[in-house]
Amino acid sequence: MGFAEEHRRWLDYHKKRRSGERLDRLERGHGHGEQMFVERVWWPVFGNLDDLHPEYEVADFRGRPYFVDFVWNPGQVKFAIEVKGYGPHVQNMDRTRYRHELNRETYLQISGFRVVAVPYDDLESTPELTISLFKALLVPGLLQSGDGEDKQYTRLEKDILRMAVRRKGFIRPVDLVHGLNVNPRTIRKSMIKLCEKGKFRPVAAGKDSNRVCRYEYIHSFADHEIW
Repeated sequence: MGFAEEHRRWLDYHKKRRSGERLDRLERGHGHGEQMFVERVWWPVFGNLDDLHPEYEVADFRGRPYFVDFVWNPGQVKFAIEVKGYGPHVQNMDRTRYRHELNRETYLQISGFRVVAVPYDDLESTPELTISLFKALLVPGLLQSGDGEDKQYTRLEKDILRMAVRRKGFIRPVDLVHGLNVNPRTIRKSMIKLCEKGKFRPVAAGKDSNRVCRYEYIHSFADHEIW
């Protein structure tokens, strides 16, 4: 199914479950910037719109209803995603509104959300940058969600995957030993298993050497594995 059809079905699904102000907010709030984020960032990363909620109602720090552009809640983690253009969020905002917005974001963090601001201009000019940042940011959420392919990884393997992503895809066994405080033999066994699962590729120390000096992380997010 292509993006346009899936996007329409996704919006219809949420509209049918809303009424009153919540429905009106969805129809008014899911505008050009929000649609561009879904099409140029979310869809290329995930290939689906599962667990993504548009114009999601939360309470702000004053107890008043507030609508976040998107909330992603796959299970144990939840992200509040806001698409922010320079005009409405800077030029046309007085000091009181600006203060309230900052307090609202802090309160969302207190309420258990990871708050993510997405620059509108990047969606137009460099969406690949936002895609790269989102992949690095959402890895822990995918590893904690408990769904799908995640079930095949042990806790130690998940920790290894996180460390590899933070180090831009390459990791040395010695880094894992010191970073995770785990016995070298245990790390070696885990890396062998992760290589068998297709998550790492061993990198030799030299052209004519069989000694592995580091491992390269293999991205496979398109088939719903952890990249």
